[in-house]
Amino acid sequence: MHIHILGICGTFMGGLAALAREAGHQVTGCDAGVYPPMSDQLRALGIELIEGFGADQMALKPDVFVIGNVVSRARLPDGSPKFPLMEAILDAGARYTSGPQWLAEHVLQGRHVLAVAGTHGKTTTTSMLAWILEAAGLQPGFLVGGVPLNFGVSARLGQASSAAATAASVGAPFVIEADEYDTAFFDKRSKFVHYRPRTAVLNNLEFDHADIFDDLAAIERQFHHLLRTVPSTGRVVFNGLEESLARVLNQGCWSEQRSFGAAVSDFTAEGDASDFAVLQQGRLVGRVQWRLSGQHNQLNALAAIAAAEHLGVAPAQAAGALGEFQNVKRRMELRGKVALGGQDRGEVTVYDDFAHHPTAIRTTVDGLRRQLDHAGQQDQRILALFEPRSNTMKLGTMKAQLPWSLEQADLAFCHSGGLGWDAAAALAPMGERAQVAASIDELVQQVLAAVQPGDQLLCMSNGGFGGVHQKLLDALALKAG
Repeated sequence: MHIHILGICGTFMGGLAALAREAGHQVTGCDAGVYPPMSDQLRALGIELIEGFGADQMALKPDVFVIGNVVSRARLPDGSPKFPLMEAILDAGARYTSGPQWLAEHVLQGRHVLAVAGTHGKTTTTSMLAWILEAAGLQPGFLVGGVPLNFGVSARLGQASSAAATAASVGAPFVIEADEYDTAFFDKRSKFVHYRPRTAVLNNLEFDHADIFDDLAAIERQFHHLLRTVPSTGRVVFNGLEESLARVLNQGCWSEQRSFGAAVSDFTAEGDASDFAVLQQGRLVGRVQWRLSGQHNQLNALAAIAAAEHLGVAPAQAAGALGEFQNVKRRMELRGKVALGGQDRGEVTVYDDFAHHPTAIRTTVDGLRRQLDHAGQQDQRILALFEPRSNTMKLGTMKAQLPWSLEQADLAFCHSGGLGWDAAAALAPMGERAQVAASIDELVQQVLAAVQPGDQLLCMSNGGFGGVHQKLLDALALKAG
């Protein structure tokens, strides 16, 4: 089959392309501003990439067009279509489908799908779970919205080919990051409704995606739609600390349930987030010792352990595997160090992290603070650099939560370019601890004026952040002389 993917450089669609190529299909695709890292990964797989959404791509005559949710029926100011290729597909009556639908029909059918949903931690927990199953010898397939460092790729089929999987009622495991965002302009259901998991992980649930959801109740309904697809022999793993998830479960659940996190949960943790005991119904069943920090990662680990147990992986074995977990690219990823003081303690450290929702920002900063405290480096400052880039943050829906999210940071620097609301006013409760810059270069200069030996620079964005990481490292090297 020849598939042509519209919006191929997104993390989900790029992963789908890799899976389709591995399954033996001919894959081509297009996107606006074909960009790395996904473009590099796809070209390495021999997948042809086309710049833009021109109608001339109809000449490729694929068997089906797979439409990413970046595509719409939008018009440009001059009245011309923003996506001419989509208009041509519709006019020609050509065959098209969404990415999640194609994935469900050609990859997930017949597999034991383990779907990880939640407002935060989906990518990390999906990666943890895939690694646990890999360490247990189950050779899982996976599709992750990032690059797990243990695997080096964002997607793979695993031990079962797509042809073999469709012949089995319950096949080999496939772990997937289950996003609640809508599927496509012609299918407004959440992506995860297509996946039909046998094991569903509900990590947490807060209001997000203000561009498509009116309120938290609307998202809770979508999560309950997911629960409706889990069979009676399946398992629902949920965070016992979340009232929103309790409301979802109270709407009806027809599957085995396992909770984690709360004091009375099935799976709990005792100890520091970097070294903790795993308890199952109060009984010690394993210990996790790793390089990660933060309570959020501790909860992610419990979720992954509870999900893996559904496939017969003992919690002790799962906990041991997590000791070898290397995290995900762009999750507290060290980008470099520059010595300003001529001594080790004088090094300025630059991190890159995907955090963009206020809760994710708070947990990320808190995790770094705890890591420094644990290492006896309480005197080192955290300088938080961030840009409100997601659709929700651009709308300003959660701007009032930003001072709360940055409480543990010593200084905060916000890139306000492209915002339709006043970032300085939103950060005013932080006083002199917060600065706002309209450009990346201005932000770098603000940081250079404030930085001291030993500072930790934490850059947070769900985009490229204008290459701020390397710009900081280059500027710091010049400052160091």
